[in-house]
Amino acid sequence: MKSHRPPALLFAWLTAVVACCSALARQGPAYDTLLTPQYVADLAAYLLAQKGGAPGIARQEASAASAVPSDARRAETKDPSASPTQWPKGDGFQFAQAPDRLVIAYSGQPVAEFVYRDEKILRPYFANVHAPGGVKATRNHPPVAGVDATDHDTMHPGIWLAFGDISGADFWRNKGRIEHVRFTEAPTVRDDHLTFATECRMRTAEGQNLCSLTHRFTLSATTNAWMLVWDATFRSDDGDFTFGDQEEMGFGARVATTITEKNGGVITSSTGLKTAKNTWGQPAEWCDYAGIVDGKPTGITLMSDPKNFRPSWWHNRDYGVFVANPFGRAAMKQGDKSTVRVKRGEDFRLRFAAVIHVGDGYDAAAAYRRFVTSTASAASAAEKGESIPAETRR
Repeated sequence: MKSHRPPALLFAWLTAVVACCSALARQGPAYDTLLTPQYVADLAAYLLAQKGGAPGIARQEASAASAVPSDARRAETKDPSASPTQWPKGDGFQFAQAPDRLVIAYSGQPVAEFVYRDEKILRPYFANVHAPGGVKATRNHPPVAGVDATDHDTMHPGIWLAFGDISGADFWRNKGRIEHVRFTEAPTVRDDHLTFATECRMRTAEGQNLCSLTHRFTLSATTNAWMLVWDATFRSDDGDFTFGDQEEMGFGARVATTITEKNGGVITSSTGLKTAKNTWGQPAEWCDYAGIVDGKPTGITLMSDPKNFRPSWWHNRDYGVFVANPFGRAAMKQGDKSTVRVKRGEDFRLRFAAVIHVGDGYDAAAAYRRFVTSTASAASAAEKGESIPAETRR
C-alpha cells in the first residue's frame, strides 16, 4: 500500500510542534501530566515513520509484526480519531497506529479503537466496539446527544479495566492516571489473532507512582463473534499497595443504547438469573448483555477467569453498564469489607474476557468454556500473580 507522507513543509511544521511540546513538558507539572517525555518521544517516532523512517516505536512495531507483511495488515491514518480511509485488501485482522490509539478492523470492517492516551479518560480502553459485520455493540464514544444517554461519558467509554480504590487513589473516576509507557509487544497478526502488550504506570492525582501495570491483549475471531482477552499484571518493587472495596472496581462495558435493558435488552448470568436487578451483587462466571441492533441479536458477554484470586460479583445496571468485580464484597452486600494487599516484589494477575457477538445461536456458556480452555493453556511464567498468600486477601 502506498504510504501517505506529509509534504516537507508540513513535516517541518509538525517537527517544530514536537520540539515546542518537548520544551513545554520540561516547564513543570502543568504540562508534565499531559506531555510526558515518553509521549513526546512516541509522537516524534510516529512522525519520523511517516517521513520514511528513523528508529522509533512505529518502526520497531512494524518489525516485530513480521509474522505478516506490514503492508498487508497495517493501514495509514492521518487523523488519530478516525479510521483509515482505505484498508489494505485481504482477510483477517488489520490495524492502523496513531500516537494515541490503535484502530482495529477485520477484512476492512471496523472492530474497535484501542485508546491508550486520552486527556480526559486517564486509562486505556476500547471504544466504538463492533460485532462481526459492523454492528456497533458498545455505546457511541463520545455519546451522541439525542441518540444516547450522555451520563458517565468519561467513565464508560466502551470496554475497560478500572478501579475506584487502589491505595486510596481513584482510577475509575479519572483522578489517578494509568499512564501509557510503551508497547512491550508490538501489534502482531497471526492465525486469526491480533496480539499486543503495553506497559503502564499507575500514578495518583499527586503524581506518585503506585505500581506498574502490564497489559496483554488478545483479540481472536470465532463464529459470529470476537473474543477479547484482557490480561493484567500489577507489580511494585517500592512498596505494598492495596485494592479497596467499591462497586466501581473491575472489568466493565457500556453496551449500545439499543441493547440496554431500558430499551428491551436482557442481562443473563451464568447462574440463570436475568435482569440487572436480579444479577446485581451476585456471583457469576459470566454475564451477557444482549438485545437487538439493526434487526440483529447483538450483545457482549463479560467473563472472569476462574484462576483469578476470587470469583467476581456483578455491578449491573439497566441503563447499559455491567462490571465483573472481584473486590467489592461489602459494596456488593456479600460480606465484610475486602482489602487485597499486594506485597512489594510480588506480581498480582487478573484476567478477563469480553465476547462481542451477533446473530442467532450464540451460546455464552460454550464461549466461556473456550475462554477457560485458553486460560488453561497460558504459559506458567505468566501466572505468578496466582500465588499471593491467602492472608493478603482479607
